[in-house]
Amino acid sequence: MTVNRRQLVAAAALVSAGVSVRAFAQSTDTAGDTAAVTEAVSNLTKAMLAADKAKLQALTADELSYGHSSGVVQSKSVFVDVIANKQTVYKSIELSSQSITLAGSNAIVRHSWLGESGPADGSKWSVSKLGVLQVWQKKGSDWKLLARQAFPKPAT
Repeated sequence: MTVNRRQLVAAAALVSAGVSVRAFAQSTDTAGDTAAVTEAVSNLTKAMLAADKAKLQALTADELSYGHSSGVVQSKSVFVDVIANKQTVYKSIELSSQSITLAGSNAIVRHSWLGESGPADGSKWSVSKLGVLQVWQKKGSDWKLLARQAFPKPAT
């Protein structure tokens, strides 16, 4: 079989177009996933402030490892129960300087946390200024918090 230049150019154009379409589709998916992770982080913050057990359970993976800046690490059930049973009440949570890096079906989220929390009776509120690393995992079309670690931010 003999291939002429026109056929070769046509084949190259089709291959190139296929690559471009795939790259465009991937960049569109990336933008959609980044927006979905941003929304999931926001929804988790709202669920923590509202002590909403159902939403906390829905937004977290069964394998959750939730690390506090104090070194305490909680499983999903402990994390959800402490908030839902108001052993810790969040009065305010403000996140800033957020970045999201997608890595396959995972997302790495970093942000600064400024929060005020305390016991249900409000007897002793404490302010926390932290750095936070979260790992979110895509399960089906949903993003679930798989891991979180907070750390004290150095004074600036």
